[in-house]
Amino acid sequence: MSPIALAGIPLEFILFAATLLGIALLHAHTLAAALSGLACVTLYKLGATGFAHGAGLDGLQMHLAHEWVTLGNLLCLLMGFAILSRHFEKSRLPAVLPRYLPDDWKGGFALLVLVFVLSAFLDNIAAAMIGGAMAHQLFRGKVHIGFLAGIVAAANAGGAGSVVGDTTTTMMWLSGVSPLDVLHAYIAAVVALLITGYVAARQQHAYSPIIKDANPHTRIDWARIGIVAAMLLVAVITNVVVNLHFAASSDSFPYIGVAVWVVILLTIPVRRHDWECLPASFKGSIFLLSLVLMASMMPVDKLPAASWHAALGMGFVSAIFDNIPLTALAIKQGGYDWGMLAYAVGFGGSMIWFGSSAGVALSSQFPEARSVGKWLRHGWHVVVAYVAGFFVLLAVLGWNPQPAANTTTTVPRQSSP
Repeated sequence: MSPIALAGIPLEFILFAATLLGIALLHAHTLAAALSGLACVTLYKLGATGFAHGAGLDGLQMHLAHEWVTLGNLLCLLMGFAILSRHFEKSRLPAVLPRYLPDDWKGGFALLVLVFVLSAFLDNIAAAMIGGAMAHQLFRGKVHIGFLAGIVAAANAGGAGSVVGDTTTTMMWLSGVSPLDVLHAYIAAVVALLITGYVAARQQHAYSPIIKDANPHTRIDWARIGIVAAMLLVAVITNVVVNLHFAASSDSFPYIGVAVWVVILLTIPVRRHDWECLPASFKGSIFLLSLVLMASMMPVDKLPAASWHAALGMGFVSAIFDNIPLTALAIKQGGYDWGMLAYAVGFGGSMIWFGSSAGVALSSQFPEARSVGKWLRHGWHVVVAYVAGFFVLLAVLGWNPQPAANTTTTVPRQSSP
């Protein structure tokens, strides 16, 4: 069977687009739509085009062998951080925040700033889920979808200029890009945060204002805070150590995800984990993994010539397409302004709820977010913030392309589209 193309577009992309359309229209059946799309693409690749590493079942097996570390890390992190967010919420730390936060819309804005700062040092999944846990407590469980979009945007913006804050920037770092060459992404990220933070906080305040007064008798459960800190610290240390000192083996095992679960198992005697949250988290994780695996099967073998126009477009593509292979191709191609690219592929996924792992993780806490229509209607400010941040960065520093990085460094297989 020969490969099929319609109007020059490979059938794989048409099937992928149809799957995304099904997810957008059938938000109550997103998992079924994602799994159906994955099955269709897989069967077509088996019978027609083959996979990047070979044809038929052998090609599929080699493809899965290449992708399993990414999928394993994602599964472990999404489910592990679901437990983390429950510990954070039950620590009662969010309940005492009203003592320190403004009691109007600026309280919600301050929360988004905190998520932004956390994400510069932590995985954006963890930052988003901590933000979701705080929002659930501070707004009495009534969180506006526009504010949920703001949390995801803040988490993705915070990691855009840090080589330890996002998988894509870590990939650039390991490929020879200096951390200083992505740092200026924060010019765009801060602008985007100010825009989306202001609008999202106003939306939330009109929908459900922040709790004004904390119970003076509330006491923080420091043991739970210790569990949260241990999980985050181990994830960060494992990420740095494995990628810097064992880069050659980082493709062979999901070290980061497993390290988080080691902490979870070791802390069982300290506090009971909320195992009840895992079924819903697993369902959301399988949804994201289906999209990531499907995206990895797309015949993306080249990008347009490097330019700021291409970087801007990659941000929009990242809202629906896995940004890991896009970033890997850009690194190999070279000629990009790495800070501008980091902002584009990092923040771009915030425009749709399933465009980043942070969005999928947060939707496991707030299922009402699983609607593309509602996300775009109420989270419109994320799109505006993305474009505004990009052009502010372009106006301030211009387009400063760099040569191809050292692509002999192994690209890490971690998390997140």
